[in-house]
Amino acid sequence: MFCKRCSTKRSSRQGLLHRTLLTSCVLLFLIHAPDVDAAPDKVSEFQSQFDREPHATAKIKILEKLGAAQFAAATHAQKESNFVDIAFIFEKYRDNVRTAFELLKKQEPNSDKHSGGYRHLELQVRRGIREVEEILIIVPEEVRPPLQIVHEDLVHIDDELIRAIFPRHTNQPDSPTLKEAKP
Repeated sequence: MFCKRCSTKRSSRQGLLHRTLLTSCVLLFLIHAPDVDAAPDKVSEFQSQFDREPHATAKIKILEKLGAAQFAAATHAQKESNFVDIAFIFEKYRDNVRTAFELLKKQEPNSDKHSGGYRHLELQVRRGIREVEEILIIVPEEVRPPLQIVHEDLVHIDDELIRAIFPRHTNQPDSPTLKEAKP
């Protein structure tokens, strides 16, 4: 509230309070920032949650967190030049995406009425495709074939998801051949 006679004192107290809160938040973030070494623990934790979850949309939400943890683990493995682990991480990611997609198709076959899960999964798959493409540039030639297979599989799943989200409601027009006019 505005007070004319003590506006400077009040605003200086509020400014001090805001600065104190801001610095404490920054310090808490720095203290509790996620560790790169904690990435494998997060991956195993999210993987066990993912495996236990029976519902497709909840599984997809866990897949978002699991995928982020797997991508962080792949980045950590890349820094250590451990390219074989990178291939295993992305193969496991592809298997998780496939599992979530199959469960989603089984539990919610009508993507027109329940498109939320399909959309979330499509965004996650697109992010996975970008991550695989970035890694394909870096890895040596010996490790590329499994990653290329993962990339092709993710692109195929992405195409299926897009067809499910945007189904074709009209028939394809016939070929543009001229039909003979009836006399």
